[in-house]
Amino acid sequence: MYIIITGSLGNISKPLTQKLVKAGHVVTVISSSEGKKSEIEALGAKAAIGSVEDVAFLSSVFKGADVVYTMTPNNWAAADQRAFSAGVGRNYAEAIRSAGVKNVVNLSSIGADLPDGTGPIKGLYDVEKSLNELENVNIKHLRAGYFYINFYNDIPMIKNLGFTGSNFGADTEVILVHPKDIAAEIAKQIETGFEGKSFRYVYSDLQKASAVATALGKAIGKPDLAWVQFESDQALQGMLQAGLPKPVAKNYVEMGEAQGAGLLNKDFNQNKPEAGEVRLATFAEEFAQKF
Repeated sequence: MYIIITGSLGNISKPLTQKLVKAGHVVTVISSSEGKKSEIEALGAKAAIGSVEDVAFLSSVFKGADVVYTMTPNNWAAADQRAFSAGVGRNYAEAIRSAGVKNVVNLSSIGADLPDGTGPIKGLYDVEKSLNELENVNIKHLRAGYFYINFYNDIPMIKNLGFTGSNFGADTEVILVHPKDIAAEIAKQIETGFEGKSFRYVYSDLQKASAVATALGKAIGKPDLAWVQFESDQALQGMLQAGLPKPVAKNYVEMGEAQGAGLLNKDFNQNKPEAGEVRLATFAEEFAQKF
């Protein structure tokens, strides 16, 4: 098959590209960075350098593809993150329609079933909506859990303050996922095929926040590492001090509130699939190396 991969050589797109090339597929990887061209080609794929905000570029690259994998990049410089994400979703939909693509695997998120109150995930609700409006196109949305690798951002907190945490409590259940498990599920969906408009949750483990702190602490030699719940205002100020733009920080605070309220887990619990391979204990070993 001829497959288009968005997301450059990110945490998901790189292992996905490697899997698909190894399986004998013809792969083109879209990247906004000219500097990634040689690295993409070294993997055995073709590079298409351009922007997901350029519909004409996307339409040209998508032509002839059997399957397109879409993901919406973060844009912390955007004044309105939701508007940016929604715009990318509309660009993808227009390019898919123009190029005559019939099969799309779209990276989404837990909580994308909700139209509001979920921070940055709101934009992925809009992306799903735009893609679902396409006629005669098979769409598979993969709603991923909370990326393990996001815990790397907590390393300074652990080193400087001796604990980790967020604006949700230690007893909150967190749907966790490793990028490798997402890549494996995307490849599986591409190779087995799918019909109509549907979604599937992708996760690696389901653990309470306290268990995350315990596992990470054990791996780094801090067995008493605790999960501390912050007030949302405290979380906001911490993110601002860490250098996040205010609109981004406010979005992540809102996502934490949704997590604490159980909103992100509700639909997942009703449609829970089998977990991927990378359990929390395995990721903790990776975290220790990074730490």
